[in-house]
Amino acid sequence: MSTWKKIAVGATAVILLSAIVGFTVYQSHKNVVTVQTGKVQRQDLAAVVSASGEVKPKTYVNIGANAFGKIIKLYVKEGERVKRGEMLAQLENVQAGADMDAMQASLEAARTDALAADAARNTAQADLNRAHSDAERSELDWTRAQGLYKDALIAKSDFDSQKAAHQTAVSGVAQAEARLAQAKAQKDSADRRVAQAVANLTHASDVLKKTTYEAPYDGVITNLPVREGETVVMGIQNAPGSTLMTLADMSIITAEVQVDETDIVNVQLGQSAQVTIDAIPKKIFKAVVTQIGDNAIVRSTGVSTSQQAGSSQEAKDFKVVVTLQDPPDDLRPGLSATAKITTATRTNAMTIPIQALTVRRRKDLVTKIEKGSVEAAAPPKTVSNEKDKEEIQGVFVLRNHKAEFMAVESGIAGTTDIEVLKGLKDGDEIVTGSYKVLRTLRPGSSVKVDNSAPKKEEEET
Repeated sequence: MSTWKKIAVGATAVILLSAIVGFTVYQSHKNVVTVQTGKVQRQDLAAVVSASGEVKPKTYVNIGANAFGKIIKLYVKEGERVKRGEMLAQLENVQAGADMDAMQASLEAARTDALAADAARNTAQADLNRAHSDAERSELDWTRAQGLYKDALIAKSDFDSQKAAHQTAVSGVAQAEARLAQAKAQKDSADRRVAQAVANLTHASDVLKKTTYEAPYDGVITNLPVREGETVVMGIQNAPGSTLMTLADMSIITAEVQVDETDIVNVQLGQSAQVTIDAIPKKIFKAVVTQIGDNAIVRSTGVSTSQQAGSSQEAKDFKVVVTLQDPPDDLRPGLSATAKITTATRTNAMTIPIQALTVRRRKDLVTKIEKGSVEAAAPPKTVSNEKDKEEIQGVFVLRNHKAEFMAVESGIAGTTDIEVLKGLKDGDEIVTGSYKVLRTLRPGSSVKVDNSAPKKEEEET
């Protein structure tokens, strides 16, 4: 064989061998999935529930009109701080003052009549005592006259005179008793008229008092919808003309937030929270959960479910109140606020990134396990159709350049990481992305690790 033929045969063999190797390499990389990975690590973890709402004072009162009348004087302005007992407003009180004076005069007259009735009762009592004395004396004279007349020592006329005198004395006692009873009745009537006058005076005093308004406690005037010269009326709370002002006790400030119904089960009294206020950026206020609402609130209407006639499938929230510690003096009710409530904490917990957690149907896992490509515990081969559709939570762990699905039991979830209770070991390398890959990755697939920065398209996806 010539040299040229030998060269040609060798070249052909090299080309054929290269093609075979290239085809083999191509086939080996054809089903390889590029993934991003992370390590199972231990760290301190905190579960946080975030909710938005507004700043509110713990104690506030809408001071409403208690009487009909015109405002003749407002002593405060909106935003002004007042002390307990300080005068806030004055309504017109001419008629109420006149009624008060009239009732006072009536009371004085009733008391004078009561004194006169008491004196008449005492006089009647004295007359009765004198009548009893006269009756006793006449009784003695009448007894003596009976003895003398029996012994024929006095004339019949003297006997008759003593008898008549005794009967007159007895009648005088009955008459005095009747006058005393009448005097007592008049005294009782006078006392009742005094009590009636006192009640009328109390009523007039209350009506007059309702024309003046004092601060029930120290606070800030947060709302003042009326002006001097306007006429106010008693009516429904918050109706025009019935609310004079709102007084808030700003010594204790709270943030009232709406927590989603899926998170409310984890919120408990006494849990710590961090509150941020839109009007005071870059500042965090410490707070404590002090109140948790029992009734759900429909998110779209803000109405409690207990006030609705029928059921609703709309999203619902629950009211949670957190009390701020050391609030600033310049806070105002109604400022928008966000509260982050720490519902649970773990120290040195085994954690993985939340995005690494995925689910797979039991049927898909059973198929792979039967082929021997997955190390997760395999359920019985004779599973029912219902169990085939059951979803199992887990992660993909890298073993010999393959993604093996491992079922895990999760605990609390933080902002970016989640606690793993069972299924993994420290240092396990798990698949964390991309989202598209995790959604379609099959157990036992060959993978290639690429932890470089993801492309912009992938981030958007």
